[in-house]
Amino acid sequence: MSNKQGSGLSNALIIRADANAEMGTGHLMRCLALAQAWKDAGGGATFITACEGEALLQRLREEKFDVHVLGHSHPDSSDWDYTKNILAAYPSAWVVLDGYHFNEVYQQRVKEAEHRLLVIDDMAHLKHYYADIVLNQNLHAEQLHYSCEPYTRLLLGTRYVLLRREFLGWKDWRRDIPEVARRVLVTLGGGDPENYTLKVIQALQKVDVSGLEATVVIGASNPHADVLEAAIGQSRIPIHLSPNARNMPELMAWADLAVSAGGSTVWELAFMGVPTIALVLADNQQYIVRELNRAGITLDLGWCTGMSSVDIGAAFMQLSRALGVRMEMIQRGQQLVDGRGGQRVISAMVAK
Repeated sequence: MSNKQGSGLSNALIIRADANAEMGTGHLMRCLALAQAWKDAGGGATFITACEGEALLQRLREEKFDVHVLGHSHPDSSDWDYTKNILAAYPSAWVVLDGYHFNEVYQQRVKEAEHRLLVIDDMAHLKHYYADIVLNQNLHAEQLHYSCEPYTRLLLGTRYVLLRREFLGWKDWRRDIPEVARRVLVTLGGGDPENYTLKVIQALQKVDVSGLEATVVIGASNPHADVLEAAIGQSRIPIHLSPNARNMPELMAWADLAVSAGGSTVWELAFMGVPTIALVLADNQQYIVRELNRAGITLDLGWCTGMSSVDIGAAFMQLSRALGVRMEMIQRGQQLVDGRGGQRVISAMVAK
């Protein structure tokens, strides 16, 4: 690609990412951040997705991105049969793959179709990568070994964290830090099929902090809205349920403390300076949460499966009263994520 970022991008961006209750929405949402950065640099983007949430699809359409909805994902053959026809219409496009089911075979097919390929990855779980660029935005990325092609460029670490456009306007915002944290944001991903959110709501009932209140965010793929509404109706503290929240920066600015899954939301919380209790809900999250805990940015409670509401409540009580610890978390998180990751990724793509 010869165009430099300041002069606009003439090539299309084709993004292949999915969202559902099991995998959550994180893959699709960080691809939205990349598409926004690409669009802001003058390019156009198209999404090909097996997404079950109409609210998510509508969000992509509101951004004026083309959206193609698949019925089935790879390794189902209908995925590639459909996708290859779209790629053929954009012979000079960059292709982005974000999802653990896009294996070596899928990457090779994209390269054989003579497209440049960016793979967004978290674990280096494949035996080999054929992408032109592999992006891993996590703290542990540089500890991983990627077997890849001689032409592959690795973008590793939090310099490349992808943040959606709505966060970037908060770059220089600084929060007031109360002596005791009383406002808590609960966000356990777009799916949460096991309903760990309910466990956190139960934990908050055990917390002895005067004036405690909570906002619970659930994603478009969450199947437990009715159960959560019933639990909130019986809560002894004020809890607001926010389905498909479109104002996450404002909610994070409101919160004194967060309870979050260890997915891509933790980078948004770090950027917004929210002290966070992190729970592991999926294999890839354990590496993210472990390294953030080591860096003093989150409190790692480990796997949610083996954790009681008493454990969560006790951790909240401890952190809510630890002003110095929370101040340190805020400072370190904002130093780690500066909001320019999308620009850095686009610059690397332009240079290829």
